[in-house]
Amino acid sequence: MSEVRPPLPPFTRETAISKVRAAEDGWNTCDPARVALAYTVDSKWRNCSEIFEGRGKIVEFLTRKWNRELEYRLIKELWAFTDNRIAVRFAYEYRDDSGNWFRAYGNENWEFDENGLMRHRHASINDLPIKKSERKFHWDRNGPRPADHPGLSDLGL
Repeated sequence: MSEVRPPLPPFTRETAISKVRAAEDGWNTCDPARVALAYTVDSKWRNCSEIFEGRGKIVEFLTRKWNRELEYRLIKELWAFTDNRIAVRFAYEYRDDSGNWFRAYGNENWEFDENGLMRHRHASINDLPIKKSERKFHWDRNGPRPADHPGLSDLGL
């Protein structure tokens, strides 16, 4: 039996926005095994300088990431979409184990299979050091962004 992860392609504006928010909510759990389930078993990733394939590698990557990026909070926003592809822009905030804060900005290009699982993910990301007082993402850790918390455009990002 195939795994199915609605909404399914072909995407409309409404379903693309829903897919982006579901991805944001999943990543904000900081649970690598849970997040990896949104991808095909042979999903291909390019994340900055790392290129890898498969759910096992996704779990390894995300485990390393969230061991380094503490108090992680992410906001994603739809940029564009077609039948089975979505482009997003995003920003996330985190601190390192020395107490230094960062805001990372990036873009992702996603391609989905017919079951709504992501089979390709290409990400470009830049980290910017910020002061703790410059943080803009404030909600309980390891949970979804509240519906009333501003998005990227609302925050001027």
